[in-house]
Amino acid sequence: MADDLDDFLILRELDEPIDREGLDAAAEQSGETLSELRDEGVDIEWVDSEVLTNGNGAITGTVCHYRAESEDAVEEHADRAGLPATKVSRRGEPLEGE
Repeated sequence: MADDLDDFLILRELDEPIDREGLDAAAEQSGETLSELRDEGVDIEWVDSEVLTNGNGAITGTVCHYRAESEDAVEEHADRAGLPATKVSRRGEPLEGE
């Protein structure tokens, strides 16, 4: 894997809220798809994810941080894994707290 990967943030908004079991299943599918893509020579890696919830605590989406060779690689991962990619953006400089 190359060291010159770009950082991307992916907003994944769900049409219907899911529970933890649904989130775990999505994470497993994501990991399997990442392995398949890497086996095919696509340079992509998951960094971390934040879970979005509604007032009842149901999961309504995620914001995921990936490092990848291109935005196309990130979108290919989402398509193959069956995950929404509501918005894909390049990650800018983090804000520093005081």
